[in-house]
Amino acid sequence: MLDLRRAKDLWQRCDVTVRDLPLALLLTVLSLLPGFQGHGTQIGEFPSRPYDLVAVAVIALEAMPLAVRRRWPGWSVALVALGFALDQFFACHALAGIALPIALVSAGAHVRRRRPLTIVLLSVAYVVFIAALQGLGANETPLDIALLYLALALSWAIGAWLRSTRAAEAERRRHVAEATRVAERTRIARELHDVVTHHVTAMVVQAEAARYMTAAPERLDTTLTAVTDTGRRAIADLRNLLDLLNPDHDAEVRTPSAADLPALAEQTRQAGQPVELVQEGEPSRSSGAAEFVAYRVVQEALTNALKYAHGSRTVVHVRYGEKEISVAVSTDGPSTAAGSPGEGGPGPAGSSGGSEHGPAGPPGRRGSSGSLGGSGRGLAGLRERVGALGGEFSAGPQPDGGFLVRARIPLESAS
Repeated sequence: MLDLRRAKDLWQRCDVTVRDLPLALLLTVLSLLPGFQGHGTQIGEFPSRPYDLVAVAVIALEAMPLAVRRRWPGWSVALVALGFALDQFFACHALAGIALPIALVSAGAHVRRRRPLTIVLLSVAYVVFIAALQGLGANETPLDIALLYLALALSWAIGAWLRSTRAAEAERRRHVAEATRVAERTRIARELHDVVTHHVTAMVVQAEAARYMTAAPERLDTTLTAVTDTGRRAIADLRNLLDLLNPDHDAEVRTPSAADLPALAEQTRQAGQPVELVQEGEPSRSSGAAEFVAYRVVQEALTNALKYAHGSRTVVHVRYGEKEISVAVSTDGPSTAAGSPGEGGPGPAGSSGGSEHGPAGPPGRRGSSGSLGGSGRGLAGLRERVGALGGEFSAGPQPDGGFLVRARIPLESAS
């Protein structure tokens, strides 16, 4: 089997002329065998002549140009047509006459330039050829002449159809490849956003909080330790992501799940965000992908809460049902935000304002009046993740001035 596969690979690497040559040689040899002589196409009632050097030359002219039918299709069909005409004029009636429709199929499939001109020239050549045969006494009826022309035109049409089919398939593959590249880039960007943004946001908030703790060394040490721990987690998550993207990495890559939500909530608390985590039910064994998406929803919502609603009470509610996982993350309105340094954690209340992609603002500045919505790719990425599993996602302000993120993630399509 391996030898056959290797031979096939070697054959495919050969020049196209080498691969087309066997058909030309086979048709030439068969035409010269006694059992096949005089059994080709015959136009008119001319008696067949015995095969001599002229017949051999005519047969070679008919069949051998098939060796270049894909490299030089125009020249190939012209030479084959000339050989076919001589075949009829000299009454060889060789089997090699079937080379003409083969050459026409190849020409229809491979001629790239001046295709209309080629068709016109071949049609004119056919008219001249028939007129010459009729002058020699072929006495073909108009119906026979028209049917022969239609048969030859059908050969060209088959080649043209093959050409259009190949072009359509190449275009489809190009679109698929482009869509795959875009999807892969989007997936990588989404994973980087989810992994990096949360940790970096927490580190920025914690580092800003450290500015105001010079008078309390013990709290400063706690905050700097939290920054260090967050940085280590960021490095570990980035390594995990790189392993996931590395096609040569055979080890199983662990993805976040429901078991990691308490640690995520605690990390956010260390950054100064009062977070309350409520989990109902138990995850089922088949909820791996749904758990991962639920984790990303909570992670992105907490990241935006740190940025835009720092110090506001944030409630994370996750319910594990038999058929779906429901997630709700909400922040209180601006009236409930912490107003003094240290409330709800080591960070100063109301820090980390500014846009989703920009640096955090000075302490005491609120980002979006208690909003955890954000303005970048985060929520759009969540909507895509949840939608890919057939779920529902929503995010928007609440009447009291807070913000609510909801997601419903089915388990059936999460396998």
